[in-house]
Formats: sequence, structure tokens, C-alpha cells
Amino acid sequence: MSQNRNKLIDIFVGNVSNSVIHRILEKAIDEEDIRKHYDREFLTSLEIAKRYREKINPKSEFPEKDAEEIKEMVRNKVKKELKKRESKGYKNINFDLIDSVMDEILKETRIIKK
Repeated sequence: MSQNRNKLIDIFVGNVSNSVIHRILEKAIDEEDIRKHYDREFLTSLEIAKRYREKINPKSEFPEKDAEEIKEMVRNKVKKELKKRESKGYKNINFDLIDSVMDEILKETRIIKK
């Protein structure tokens, strides 16, 4: 991978991770105003991730090795952030949702196959 591509992938991973985090937090909260905020954050991060995905490899499929590496990076980043939020007092965070939400987003951004 080239240095520029690595930077694009890091930014992509950050935005996908943010999307996964906000989708999980949205499901953990009962208050409607906060849920709407998390939904907006999710959509914003997802759109940014899609733009970076196009810059990384716009036409062809993503190599399996790279896809697995990205998946692991996202998983680790999401777990770390959700644990941090849980230690700050966030309640009802369902860590079991990480893989399903992450897979859904990575399919939508064409990193993994549908």
C-alpha cells in the first residue's frame, strides 16, 4: 500500500468506526432527541466514509486481505471507544451488535461482499 492510500484508509476506518459507534449508541438510548443526534452523526460519518472509499479504490473490488485488515481495525477501534463510553457512565451498550452493524456498513461501502 502506498503512503497516501494508508492515510485514506485510516480516515475511512475512523469514519466507519464512528458510524458503527453512533448506530450502537442510538440503539442504547431511549430519549428521542439524543437518538436523533446519533442518527445524524451516523449518516454524516457514513457519507464521508463512502467518499473516502471511492478515493481508495473506486472501481474494483477490495482485496480480501485488505478487507480483513480494515474489519479488524474497525472492530478494535469501536470496542475501545464503547468501553471508554461505558466507563463514563453510558448504559445499555450492546457489544454484541458490533459485528453485525460493522458488516452492514462495510457491505454498504463495498469493502466486503454482500
